Amino acid sequence: MKVLIIKKQWLDLILSGKKIWEIRGSNTKTRGKIELIQSGSGLVVGCCEIVDCIELSYCDFQNSINKHQVKIVNDLPYKRKYAWVINNPQKYETPRKYKHPIGAIIWVKV
Repeated sequence: MKVLIIKKQWLDLILSGKKIWEIRGSNTKTRGKIELIQSGSGLVVGCCEIVDCIELSYCDFQNSINKHQVKIVNDLPYKRKYAWVINNPQKYETPRKYKHPIGAIIWVKV
């Protein structure tokens, strides 16, 4: 299964259901259930489904803050912005350890 690496501040919002768009600088064709890693923790902490991917214009981005929770567009290092649309987030009661492969930045296969 594919596992997405996400920084804690964003992961907490996803798992609470407050963030339904994960903003990335590239498109994804991945759909369906994935697991979620808290960056730097060595733990798989939850799962969700990716149901769509939408390229965002500047206006789309600004008008959708309630979906992605990023307040300042200049805080993003991406030239192009994509919303990876998330559904059904679930936090695991017991996170599990995983072995992080060298060079993995966005995805890990476990």
